Amino acid sequence: MKTLGIVSRLSVIGFGVTLIACLINPLAAVAHRSCPGHHHNLHLDTVDLNTGVTLQYAERGHGKRNVVVFLHGYTDSWFSFSSVIENLPHRFHAYAITQRGHGDSDKPEAASEYEMDRFVNDFIAFLDHFRLRRVSLVGHSMGSIIAQRIAIDHPDRIKKLVLIGATADPSTNPELLGLKQYVDTFEDPVDPDFIFDFQASTVYNPLEEEFLNRVVMESQKVPALVWKAALTGLVDANYVAELPSITAPTLIVWGDKDGLFPIDDQTTLESGIPNSSLLIYENAGHGLHWEKPVRFAYDLAAFIFR
Repeated sequence: MKTLGIVSRLSVIGFGVTLIACLINPLAAVAHRSCPGHHHNLHLDTVDLNTGVTLQYAERGHGKRNVVVFLHGYTDSWFSFSSVIENLPHRFHAYAITQRGHGDSDKPEAASEYEMDRFVNDFIAFLDHFRLRRVSLVGHSMGSIIAQRIAIDHPDRIKKLVLIGATADPSTNPELLGLKQYVDTFEDPVDPDFIFDFQASTVYNPLEEEFLNRVVMESQKVPALVWKAALTGLVDANYVAELPSITAPTLIVWGDKDGLFPIDDQTTLESGIPNSSLLIYENAGHGLHWEKPVRFAYDLAAFIFR
């Protein structure tokens, strides 16, 4: 796993290379080529939700059929899924939501506003606003944990479920708990060197400089309160016992170089969710949709249309 200077700094406070290598949305090159730095086919807009927040979102396509909604990982934004959306067949109507506290979406100032149910309520309010009855839902890392909660609580709204770099029980993950100890010390402004090193360290394959800079810029929009509160909400989750109540056909996608959520977490998901299958990407990390966005877009389309 490729790491930068952050490793030495973080190892001093007791967590290892795997934390840095794999925690949040890794942003990698398209398989065998660089990710594009511009996304001309996506429309950016905002929406005022009845949950009291205004969220930014990216959109491509139209219509109420073949709708897929993407939920990004911790400290990322709509940009996390930009290359995937651009590689989807045009018959998809795709939305990538920037969740509360992130990117250019609203950032409530109370820590309680970042409990998992707040993200879930935003998602349902988003569907209701656009009069979307049932959609396919894709979540990565933190987004995958929110997606599980949505599928458990609102099975009638989810047609297909895709979990990338996922776990059903982040509450006992030693890397996340170690990170929380460190993040709980944050004050504004969050150290930009930390953010750069943290994001750069998440990739298994190299990342184009322009693209990495955009990723870092998105994470720099997240205030210290959200870094702390969102991670607290994340590590409080444990859905293992509720997995059997997920009725949506589910695809679990995992990179075999994911050092954050190991294979045991994937088999727990697969055995717990009744109608699920596990797809393993070789030589890919925690954010395989960035390392191999073309392949992931193909696999996603094949699963949804299956």
